[in-house]
This record gives sequence, C-alpha cells and structure tokens, in this order.
Amino acid sequence: MPTSEIAKSQEYQSFRASVSQHKVQVDDGSNKEWTLYDAGPRSVRCPLVCFPPASGTADIFFKQILGLTAKGYRVIAMEYPVLWSLDDFCESFRKLLDHMRLDKIHIFGASLGGYLAQKFAEYTYRSPRVHSIILCNSFVDTDCFQQSQSATTYWVLPGFLLKKMVMGNFSSTTLPDADIVNSIDFMVERLDSLGQSELASRLTINCASSYVEPQKLKDLYVTLIDVFDNCAISQNVREEMYKCYPDAKRAHLKSGGNFPYLSRSDEVNLHIQIHLRVFLNTKYSARDPTIIEDDGTSYRASASSATEMQ
Repeated sequence: MPTSEIAKSQEYQSFRASVSQHKVQVDDGSNKEWTLYDAGPRSVRCPLVCFPPASGTADIFFKQILGLTAKGYRVIAMEYPVLWSLDDFCESFRKLLDHMRLDKIHIFGASLGGYLAQKFAEYTYRSPRVHSIILCNSFVDTDCFQQSQSATTYWVLPGFLLKKMVMGNFSSTTLPDADIVNSIDFMVERLDSLGQSELASRLTINCASSYVEPQKLKDLYVTLIDVFDNCAISQNVREEMYKCYPDAKRAHLKSGGNFPYLSRSDEVNLHIQIHLRVFLNTKYSARDPTIIEDDGTSYRASASSATEMQ
C-alpha cells in the first residue's frame, strides 16, 4: 500500500486510472521489457519522451503527463529494462522507437536520464533521432561520481545495499518544504519497487567510466534545468555541463531539490513548454497543431523561478 502523500493524492490516482501502462519488448530476454505511459494525441510524431533517474520509474513524470497533455502535447514516460551497457541501452531504445514508428523525439532527462538522453543523441548523431533535449540536474561525465572501479561489482551486490547507496543522495532541504519532502518520500517508494537487477544495471551504467562528446551534439537545441538548493549534483558538475553546452538555454529554479519535476512541477512544465514552443508549427512539434496557441501569459516564468536565456 502506498504511504507517501503523492501516491495517495487524487492527482496521482487520477493519472493511474486514466493513463494506461504499456510493456514493450524489443530484445530477447524476460527482463528486457520497456515500461511506458504514452499520453496525448497520437497524431504528434515528434513527442516529448521522459527518461527517469536511476531511482525512478515511469510514473514519476505523471505531473508532466497530466499538465502537458492537457495543453495538447504528446508525452511518453519511460522505464528502462535491464541493460548493462550504454551501447545496449542505445540500441534497445533505437529499436523501441522503430517499433513505435517514431523517427524523431524530444527528450526530457533527469540525472541519469539526462545522461542517457545525451548518449543516445550521440549514438544516433549520423542519422539523428533526437531533435532536442531538456536536461534536469544532469551530468556529462560519470567520473564525477568516483565509482568507476566499483561499478563492475554492482551486479552481485544485494538489492538492499544498492538502495541504501542511492538513498544517501536523497538529501532534503535544510528548511521545511513539504513539496520537497513529499517528492523524496514518493521517490523512496519508487526505489523500493525496483528489483536488484533493475537497480544494479542502472547504477552500472551511471557509474562506469564514460563521458559525453559534445562535438557530436552541436546541432541539438538544449535547455538546462538546475536548482539552486540542495541536490546530488554539485556546482562543479553543473559548470562542466555549461561548458559542453555554451549556447544552451538555462532555467534556474530557486528550489526544488533532486526531483523538481515532482516538487516544482508547474515551473518545470513551464520551462518544458518554453523549450518546445520553438518547434510549434513545424513537423517537429510535440503538440497537436490543431490546438489554439496559448496567449503569452502561460509561458511567463513564475515569480519563484529565475530564467536566464543566453
């Protein structure tokens, strides 16, 4: 039984009742199923795809699905199968896109999800499948975790130990913030639902030595979403991200913790819309073209966030 406030909320219950979960297998192996929620108009052929962090499941993006599909966007939230290398991940995801008949997509990636979004864009750069990316509390080099030597042993570690390692990064804010605390509680529940092989494979990819090659991503339209309060990503890691994407749009949230797409969903959804608005009225629009354009007020940053457009 769910005990977190978010899992018990009417909003989450409405999501689970109205959006179907799908499982798709494109590789051999019983544990190689992609789990996904695909919501919004199927006429959209370049949707927004959401990649979770190592601790996340597909439903952590329910606030993005509900908020953005109400405005005519197609949003697909993913949950990874058990895959142990970047190449295996990228090839499996390419097969999934082929299966779904999606030539190009936009990706919103959180932490590990942002890293995987960059590596998939890099993997397919000769025949691009990623039209743009939004990176939230993410990174460009796994060496920042200083776990590359340990990564080869994760497959044999018990699940409770792996979960304890991940939860060590679930820092809360020093000030009482109910939304951030609730987001952590919900993510702990999601983490508990993952099996040993699911979590071990994600942590192996997260920590095995590798880095993004920005020269292969120079044509991508990029937005970086970061928080100013406590999160697992250090300022040095952020600076490396900024160096890789000097022309990226930057969206800075004053607070939000590790999971702002849950704790500050309205602000995150706003920045996603600002990012995707560039592609409206093109074949790469993530929104149904029959939807009447919002007036400018819906795209204005809220008073509690500071957006820097560079």
